[in-house]
Amino acid sequence: MLMKNVASAPALEISLEFFPAKTDAGAAKLPAMAARLASCNPAFFSVTYGAGGTTQTGTLETIQAVTGATGWAGAAHLTAVAQSRSTVDAVARKYLAAGVSRIVALRGDPQNGDMVYRPHPDGYANAAALVEGLRRIHDFDISVAAYPEVHPDSRDTAADLDNLRAKFDAGANRAITQFFFDADSFLRFRDAASARGIWQPILPGILPIRDLDQLRRFAVGCGATIPDAVVQRIEAVGTDRKDRQRIGVDLATELCQRLISHGVDGFHFYTLNQSDMVTAVCQRLDVAKVNDRMVLTATGASAS
Repeated sequence: MLMKNVASAPALEISLEFFPAKTDAGAAKLPAMAARLASCNPAFFSVTYGAGGTTQTGTLETIQAVTGATGWAGAAHLTAVAQSRSTVDAVARKYLAAGVSRIVALRGDPQNGDMVYRPHPDGYANAAALVEGLRRIHDFDISVAAYPEVHPDSRDTAADLDNLRAKFDAGANRAITQFFFDADSFLRFRDAASARGIWQPILPGILPIRDLDQLRRFAVGCGATIPDAVVQRIEAVGTDRKDRQRIGVDLATELCQRLISHGVDGFHFYTLNQSDMVTAVCQRLDVAKVNDRMVLTATGASAS
C-alpha cells in the first residue's frame, strides 16, 4: 500500500518553485495559485531569475506578491552569468533590503547562443564563487543545484561531484536537484555524493509531467533522461489532457514513494506555476499528516 512507507517516513521538507509571470494577467493569478498549494504546508518557496538578469525585478515582485498573500518565506534565484560581481552583489543586497534572506545560487546558462559557458570578465566564475561572494555579504540561506544524471557541461560524474563539493565548501546549505524520473539515478547520486564527503541535504527535484512534448524540450536542455517506461505509460492513455495529467500525478507520487522508502525526507517540486498536480501529489503522500512543514518552489534549477 502506498501509505505504508509514508506512515513510517521521517518529517518531510518540501520546496516548490515558481517563475515570474510573463504577463500582467499571469502575475495577478499567482497569489491565488500559490494559496491553492496551502494544503502542502510549505516552509518556503523560490522564484526563478531570468537569463542575464532579465527578470530580476519580476523575481522580487513575485516573491513579495506570494509572501503577501500566503505569509510564506521566499527564496530568490540569483545567477552569475553575464553580470559583473558588483552587479550581482547589488542584486543580493537589494533582495536582503527587501527582507529576502534565502537565495538559490546558480551559475546560469550560456548566453547569446553560445554552447559553452563563458564567465563575465569581472564576474563570478561559477556557482561556487557566487556562493562564496554571497557569504561575504550576509549569512544567507543558500541553495545550489545538483544533477543526478550529470550536468551537460561536466566531463564525468567525478567532476560533477567535485563541483558540487566546491559549492558546499563555499558555504551552501543544501542542494536541489534537476528533475529526474528514475529513482535509482538519484539514489546512486546520493550514495556517490556521500562517498565524496558530501553530507549536506540534497533535495530531489520532482516535476509532475503535465505535457510530454514540453518535457522533452526541458530534458534536452538539462540532460535529463525520460525513461521509455514513463513515456509508454503516458502514451497508453491516449491524447486526452486530463488522462495524461492523471498519469503524471501517479508517476510523481510513485517516484516520491520509492525515494521515501530509501530514507529521502524532502522534495523540491517544480510547479510550472500550476497548483493542481503538485497539490494532488502532496495529498496522495498525505503530507499534511506526515509533517506540518514543507518547502514549495516553481521552475527548474538552472545550470550549476
